[in-house]
Amino acid sequence: MGFTGIPDEAFLFYEGLEADNSKTYFSRHKHLYEEAVRAPMLALADELAEEFGDAKLFRPYRDVRYAKDKSPYKTHQGVFVDLMPGIGFYAEVSAAGVQAAGGLFSQAPDQVARFRAAVDHDETGKPLETVVAALDAAGYERGGERLKTRPRGVPEDHPRLDLLRHRSLYASRRFEPEPWVHTARAADRVRACWRDFRPLIEWLCAHVRGSELPRRP
Repeated sequence: MGFTGIPDEAFLFYEGLEADNSKTYFSRHKHLYEEAVRAPMLALADELAEEFGDAKLFRPYRDVRYAKDKSPYKTHQGVFVDLMPGIGFYAEVSAAGVQAAGGLFSQAPDQVARFRAAVDHDETGKPLETVVAALDAAGYERGGERLKTRPRGVPEDHPRLDLLRHRSLYASRRFEPEPWVHTARAADRVRACWRDFRPLIEWLCAHVRGSELPRRP
């Protein structure tokens, strides 16, 4: 069955999970997760796969081994088109609505080094500056981990200092759970965002690439 929208039950499920993030709640409402969250997000991924590539559906469980917060479940469901490790298109559903995003989500040391080297040089940095300015002007939110101060060795008057502070970089837009979200139009909104993110992602794939460091076991 094709994508027909995100049902209201998905947002109700996550409202409840935010109030009671427990195995008991999740077990009692697992049918809602399967029918109102997992199935529609898989259908959304299938709807967009021909243009953007196959997406991975993330597990609903949190990795709490090293976390202070031991809540067992994520309060959102995401899908990710991994074009290069950590670089790609993302979408999620949560109690707050539907979010579309795209860019660099990882920050391996070799990726950060290549990112800053490319931003530093005019030949590669100015095109990124143009891409990011266009996304900012279109009303997308710029995200990613950033340093509060400038990176070591970067002068205070560097023309792209703001971008050089980034360790990861992505653009996003969140849509509240309005009536159209419950229809197939939701896929059109995500598709339009992902198309807008493509120049950013193409720059990142060309100049940052995936991490070349060994994966952790």
